[in-house]
Amino acid sequence: MLAHAQEARIKQAKAYPSVCPYCAVGCGTLVHAVGEGAERKIVNIEGNPESPTNYGDLCPKGAAIYQLHVNPNRLGKVLHRAPGASNWEVMDLNQAMDRVAELTKKTRDETFVGKLPSGKLVNMTPAIFSLGGATMDNEWNHLQQKLLRGLGVIAIENQARI
Repeated sequence: MLAHAQEARIKQAKAYPSVCPYCAVGCGTLVHAVGEGAERKIVNIEGNPESPTNYGDLCPKGAAIYQLHVNPNRLGKVLHRAPGASNWEVMDLNQAMDRVAELTKKTRDETFVGKLPSGKLVNMTPAIFSLGGATMDNEWNHLQQKLLRGLGVIAIENQARI
């Protein structure tokens, strides 16, 4: 009965091959969507049986990937809690990005170490740490790591590796 209901739900949908974003394995998925252009809506995501990586099988995180897109509790706006405040406030995305850039530069400028006392060149900032999430794919992780290394960040970790 459940398989029949799922088949009916995706009968009119077009399947788009994709890759699960949860780790570095790169399991193949099929994203089923209905509609065109801006009206396109995802109705199902499942393992791709033609993928040589996973042959359609997905781990528990991958099997729940559809929920990443349709969860009603997913935030759709930037929330900010000022230092000392007890409440979150909605913040404009551009304002939030400017604030992150401003604080990153300030922290880097205040804590940057060019050389150790021994004279060894290190060009680092020990005051910034980055912890990536499991939904970041390999390409994003690579770009993030290059950006952070360029800033001198030495503490870079990713949840997907754990």
